[in-house]
Amino acid sequence: MSEYQCISPEQARELLDRGAALVDVRDPHSFALAHIDGARHLDNQSLADFIAAADLDAPLIVTCYHGHSSQNAAAYLAYQGFSEVYSLDGGFELWRTLYPDSVRQGDAPSGD
Repeated sequence: MSEYQCISPEQARELLDRGAALVDVRDPHSFALAHIDGARHLDNQSLADFIAAADLDAPLIVTCYHGHSSQNAAAYLAYQGFSEVYSLDGGFELWRTLYPDSVRQGDAPSGD
């Protein structure tokens, strides 16, 4: 896959259950307040280290607030060599509505 695909929260959950990585590109404060369990915060400061350490062949899901900014980030990551990149439709807000038990609240950002 040289491009990214948009996927539903249900499809993302299946991929996560099979070991896909999850990155959240929202601002650090919002991520710290609440994020999908297992997500890693990704921003301009952590991007290069993330790419250098990542398995480019492993599935990668990108999320943001509502699923718009994650499309740009997913396209960029696909361009950087990730072979299987997905953007989460509806973003964190839809995920939180559908799967509230898989949302962590009040954690410090991981990976920063």
